[in-house]
Amino acid sequence: MSDIKVEALRSDGIYKKIREAPLEKKNDIYRYELMKPFEKKWDCYNVPIKAAKPHGYDVIMASGMLGYLLPEKIDERLSESISLLNDSRFWNNCRESIERSIKCFTDAKIELPVKEYLYTVLLADPTSPYLIMSDNYCGDGGIPGYIFGTLVPSEYTKSRLPVALAHETNHNIRFQFIKWHNDITLAEMMVSEGIAENFAAYLFGEENVGPWVSKTDMETLNGYIKPIIREGLDVQGLDNLTAYLYGDETAVLLNYSPVGLPYCAGYACGYHMIKYYLQKTGKSIIEHPLMKY
Repeated sequence: MSDIKVEALRSDGIYKKIREAPLEKKNDIYRYELMKPFEKKWDCYNVPIKAAKPHGYDVIMASGMLGYLLPEKIDERLSESISLLNDSRFWNNCRESIERSIKCFTDAKIELPVKEYLYTVLLADPTSPYLIMSDNYCGDGGIPGYIFGTLVPSEYTKSRLPVALAHETNHNIRFQFIKWHNDITLAEMMVSEGIAENFAAYLFGEENVGPWVSKTDMETLNGYIKPIIREGLDVQGLDNLTAYLYGDETAVLLNYSPVGLPYCAGYACGYHMIKYYLQKTGKSIIEHPLMKY
């Protein structure tokens, strides 16, 4: 792994700077010090760092929509959260999770096109319904080379985030070989999420899978969720498959149609589908990191 570089952008110091800045300065610190290093990631979503016109769509508005804490809300009330982020051991744990994840593939002689990885940890909006449902932590690793962890800081979420980062690093590697397309099907998304969470379980133990899996019991999965999922496997596009993947509550929040499913039903189904495949074939999640259905 000597040619692979994993770098952290320590957000704790930037958040402290935002906290201490006057209101009119907060957005630009957030834009240019925290988000500008990830500009290539935002470009993939057609999100500019700064809108051409005041109050236009840009990285600030997108951050709010994604459940990240907006800079205007970062004041003295956030001192404890920022203090919890100021923890070198936590940042080291995050880095080690990403490095350990990447090493699994380089040790398997998989040549990774991307050699440099930048990650940071963002404060989540504690009022975000999706973050609340996800036990106040999640991640985003779909754009190769860039990884976000997101949390409402607590000792619990800090202990869980490295597991989520292993999941996101798996995405980060897989999408170096598989091109994203906007007409992706529910089946493809379930395979992707199932591989990523089985990979996290491989590294950290099944007892540490995320709430997007652990909150679904097997009786509900087999008796209620699977028949609905089966009917929707060929559904395409995030506007149509969101309810299947994330559940009705998230779909309604995004103004998409519900289909009768609970929180992250598609994630849980995908996890158990890939787990079953691995058990039946005897193959390792490392042997087939690029599996497609």
